Amino acid sequence: MRVVSYQELVKNFGRIRDYMREFYIYGFKSREEFTGKSARSYDDERRRLESWLGDYMRFRQTPDGKQVFLSIDSRLTRHNPLFQAWKTKSFTDGDITLHFLILDLLSDPGVCMSVGEIMEKIDAYLAQFPDPRIFDESTVRKKLNEYVSLEILISEKRGRVLYYRRAEQTPLPGREILDYFSEVLPCGVIGSYLLDKNMVGKMEAGDSHFAFKHHYITGTMDSEILCSIFFAMREKRSVTLKTINRHRDRVAENKVIPIKVMISAQSGRQYLMVYLPRVKRITAFRTDNIISVKLNEESAQFETLQSTFHQMLPHIWGVSTQGRTGARMEHVEFTVRYSEDEKYIRNRLEREKRCGVVEHLDDHTSRFLADVFDASEVIPWIRTFICRITEIHFSNRELEAQFQRDLQEMYALYGIGEDAPETDCIETDHTEADCLKEDT
Repeated sequence: MRVVSYQELVKNFGRIRDYMREFYIYGFKSREEFTGKSARSYDDERRRLESWLGDYMRFRQTPDGKQVFLSIDSRLTRHNPLFQAWKTKSFTDGDITLHFLILDLLSDPGVCMSVGEIMEKIDAYLAQFPDPRIFDESTVRKKLNEYVSLEILISEKRGRVLYYRRAEQTPLPGREILDYFSEVLPCGVIGSYLLDKNMVGKMEAGDSHFAFKHHYITGTMDSEILCSIFFAMREKRSVTLKTINRHRDRVAENKVIPIKVMISAQSGRQYLMVYLPRVKRITAFRTDNIISVKLNEESAQFETLQSTFHQMLPHIWGVSTQGRTGARMEHVEFTVRYSEDEKYIRNRLEREKRCGVVEHLDDHTSRFLADVFDASEVIPWIRTFICRITEIHFSNRELEAQFQRDLQEMYALYGIGEDAPETDCIETDHTEADCLKEDT
């Protein structure tokens, strides 16, 4: 645990999350652009972040002022540096004194004491100091109950007296498991804590069993949100989400039933799939737009909604469950043709088809077909096959017309002319497909 020396210590991670996101993930805002609070608040938070991430912070001077940003090379940094933000905690002298005294008194799992007995031991210990600190029973009881809620201690009632004892320690997973869990799975900061507890200590930058070509680390800031959501899902409870619309800078509250957390393998972005009673359908919320989660009562619909969602899943390309027209299903298909030395196109279709189907018409021609809730989600992927597409169709005519207009605008951009065929894609000297060929 790291202790910062600034006057305003960290008590609420939400505030740190906002600063890290606004200034280092999304906007690269300058000091002059910060209008949420005073300039002094900005300087205090900036110094705090620099104490954790100083080795990864860079800045550039622009006409609008000095802009600070993070620069992290995954080839050199194997462990997520943003975990340091979670390992900074404010506490009082009384907090830290009680922490060590209580855990020392109950260090043996066989020892079981009441609050009165613990108070006697603490007073006897502190009496050895010239100016001993005095704790009242309610303070000690609150600390004991806090540790019970964290499962550090276990309480049990004997007659009318409540006794406390140390919880048994669970064997920790192996180093390899913790290395992988901390960097890949949601709430990976838990794995980082366990690595610290596993006597790994502060590891060197290259000290890891894994390296990642695409290392998505910003989801770390949503760990607290995800942890609350997982608790709600385990207990089959509804939640109240407070979310922010970043375009309109507007905060809203929605009571929802959480169903599943989905993570993009392409961008690392995390989404929460929920049932929204207000509109009576399943929809998605980005976790980085969720400000807070409040757990509500148990929901009788939870298992039914999960079953419904799993039936929908084979027709969800990304996270959208409804297209522009509101139709229940939209059909999309396109045909690509590739040369003898471009078999990687065929392999890509098979590897990236998700919920679609690939038909191989001959050795150099393949067709992709899918029925999805929102065909517009497939468009970015389809564009990666430009220069190979020979035919394309959407059941959503508006979407098909938009795709054709985009192609015509690209023709105009490259000076192809109006006589270019409607379904053929332009061929440039170096296309995205060529880049993918180099990768494969």
